[in-house]
Amino acid sequence: MILLAGIPSETPLRLVREALDARGADYRLFNQREVAVCDFAFHIDDGGLDGRLTLGSDRIALGDIAAVYHRMMDDNRLPEVKPLAPDAPPRRRARALHDALYRWFEVAPARIVNRSDPQGSNMSKPFQGQIVRRHGFDIPETLISNDPDAVRAFHADHGPLIYKSISGVRSIVAELDVTDRDRLERIRWCPVQFQQRVAGTDIRVHVVGEDVHATEIASDGVDYRYASQRGGRTDLSAITLPDEIAERCVAMTAAMGLSLSGIDLRRAPDGRYYCFEVNPSPAFSYYELDTGQQIAASIAALLMAGPPDSPPVRAQNAGSPPASLATAS
Repeated sequence: MILLAGIPSETPLRLVREALDARGADYRLFNQREVAVCDFAFHIDDGGLDGRLTLGSDRIALGDIAAVYHRMMDDNRLPEVKPLAPDAPPRRRARALHDALYRWFEVAPARIVNRSDPQGSNMSKPFQGQIVRRHGFDIPETLISNDPDAVRAFHADHGPLIYKSISGVRSIVAELDVTDRDRLERIRWCPVQFQQRVAGTDIRVHVVGEDVHATEIASDGVDYRYASQRGGRTDLSAITLPDEIAERCVAMTAAMGLSLSGIDLRRAPDGRYYCFEVNPSPAFSYYELDTGQQIAASIAALLMAGPPDSPPVRAQNAGSPPASLATAS
């Protein structure tokens, strides 16, 4: 059995659900909006891991779940939870259930797309950049600083710069212009990542297991995701990567402990491939719906293949020691 978790109308989750339906797959859906009628508990002891998930009237033994695809939103922002007082029992119960689910994701002997622990590399761009470089991709000259003078010197040495957040929180990539230089003093309160702007063509690569779906992006915006909001254009087209680059993407994704990734590349005029980021929970639907690439179908096939051969993350890495009980009751 496959477990999907999140908001049913959220497009990536909806596409994966439709792909599973098309294949006649056996799956269940944990709808976060219905958290009040759900329950979850698991325990780890000498006999291994056991527990159950209750979705309304449906009681599911955790041992029957072979794979999970989750895209859960912050439970504190659920419409059913957000208006509640911080100490309201329904809010506390919803938090406990989500916390228990995430802990189980870390230790479950199932294919989890993706576990939280491997996603941690995306929380720090500098850390992730070291992994990226080890897999043969170039990285633009980079400065992370809260020192305005250091940024000015870096700009003088490397020419046009772009800047963005160093965390995994989404930020709009922008070019450092005259207006920005006039307000550089503000970075003293928050370090920012500055990079030399590299000419070339953006490519988004979705890796699903060993499947590779590459999209070439033509845009007149610095950050193509927001070009239309600023009167610009963005055109997407499916492409085939050179074998060597595709193999690097697959190897890098696996090395990060991920089954699914969204990799942001730029192909420079000299043929070099720069890698800006590896997203462990990509909203692939933007690319699939525009190009027709079968990314959701690849995810469905991966889930239906069942548990991977490699063991799951150890229990002590999940924030819950062995012989403990995690429950939402």
